Amino acid sequence: MAYSAKVMEHFSNPHNVGEIKDADGVGEVGNPKCGDIMRMYIKVDNDVITDVKFMTFGCGAAIATSSMATDLVKGKTIPEALKLTNKAVMEGLPAIKIHCSVLAEQAIKAAVSDYYRRRGIDPTPIVGEIKDADEAHEHGVSEEDE
Repeated sequence: MAYSAKVMEHFSNPHNVGEIKDADGVGEVGNPKCGDIMRMYIKVDNDVITDVKFMTFGCGAAIATSSMATDLVKGKTIPEALKLTNKAVMEGLPAIKIHCSVLAEQAIKAAVSDYYRRRGIDPTPIVGEIKDADEAHEHGVSEEDE
C-alpha cells in the first residue's frame, strides 16, 4: 500500500487533534468492520466553523483523513463545510482505505447535524441522511456516488 507524502504528513503530525469542551456540535461515526471511530467537535459563530477538533481511534489513514477534513472546514460557513466530500481527502490513499475518507465526510456531517439538533432544528433536510459506514467500507465510495 502506497500512501502519498501528504497523507503521511497528516498521520505523523495531525492537525486539530483534541476536544472542544464547549463545542456547538459533536459528531461520532464508526465502522464496526475495521474498528475506526471518528469524533468531530465544531465551534460555530455566525454560521462559520471557527474551530474544529477531532479524536480518532483507528488506522493511520483514518487519522490522516480526519486531520485533512478539519483543515478543509475550519473557517468555512456551514453550507461550505457540508459540500466537503470524501473526494477532497481521499487523494493519496490506497483503494482499500477509501472508506476512511468517507468516515471523515460523515463525521463532519454528524457534527453539523448535532449543531442543528441542539438548536431545535431538524438537520435532515439540511445535512441529509448519514448512511451506514459499512457500505462505504465494502464499496469504497462516497454517499454521493451511490
